[in-house]
Amino acid sequence: MLVLGIETSCDETSVALVEDDKVVANLIYSQIATHKKFGGVVPEIAAREHLKTLPILFSELMDQSNVPIEQVDGIAVTKGPGLIGALLVGVSFAKGLALRYQKKLVGVNHIVGHVYANYLAYPQLKPPYIVLMVSGGHTLIMKVGGYEDIKIIGRSVDDAAGEAFDKISRLLGLGYPGGPVIDQLAKNGNSKAFSFTRPKIYDPDFDFSFSGLKTAVLYEINRLKKSGYTEETLPINDLAASAQEAILDVLLYKVTKAAKENGLKDIVLAGGVAANSRLRQKIDELSTQFNFYLPPLEFCSDNAAMIARAGIERLKLGYDDGLDIEPSPNFFEMMMQ
Repeated sequence: MLVLGIETSCDETSVALVEDDKVVANLIYSQIATHKKFGGVVPEIAAREHLKTLPILFSELMDQSNVPIEQVDGIAVTKGPGLIGALLVGVSFAKGLALRYQKKLVGVNHIVGHVYANYLAYPQLKPPYIVLMVSGGHTLIMKVGGYEDIKIIGRSVDDAAGEAFDKISRLLGLGYPGGPVIDQLAKNGNSKAFSFTRPKIYDPDFDFSFSGLKTAVLYEINRLKKSGYTEETLPINDLAASAQEAILDVLLYKVTKAAKENGLKDIVLAGGVAANSRLRQKIDELSTQFNFYLPPLEFCSDNAAMIARAGIERLKLGYDDGLDIEPSPNFFEMMMQ
């Protein structure tokens, strides 16, 4: 089955062609440079960038893949969650293609798309398994029994882990996005230099909380400045490494706890934070106890290949959402569908 994927949920515009588990082509235009000066994603600007870029990327995809649109079996588009303006651009474009070329159209849950990014590297992956979904907007633990059997068993009660990285990066004067720059600086830092809190780590549930960690970093910065440090002399690398270690410790403790209590050994990672090099290193240390599945780096961030792959599952199940499809920006609304 050959499916065209379209992703415009936040600040990446992406189109892809996926045939079963093989990526024929996957094009991504990142808006990071556009939003960086604002310290985060500006929804209106993101929507306008998608509107300008999506038709161009689609044309490039068709040229590079040398696959006529007529040969495509269906179209999969991110329906939500995400920024409503950005989602509208992708859904409207997908509707136009479906109408023009008389193709089946399915809406894909962006979170489920991140899970199915793993199938592009591990076609042999079979449920049941536990998922740790970590991105700028969501931190979740899910139990997956099948495409239509996904249960959220843990979530952040405040900031997502990726959001915590961004806020801590801002406190350290490192800019946006925070995850990659903290990951890089932490390589030259001492992760034991500061004993930051591990919120909720020993609570009986599988939930997370990261807002307190951000506050702990702020208090530590203020303490250091009062003791004589300046903006220029702050031990940035050590602060970055220590904060990162606290976040990763909680993530891995909770997801392995969930796997143990559900009698499962397969753990799937999904989302942008899955690209973190220290996270991957710590997972190697746990590989004798669990089977970890990590998406290739190019499929960790938002991309259309994962949407197309998840769309294949929906099409195989007989879904065709047609032209009545509407974007759903609310996360929990999407998880109920």
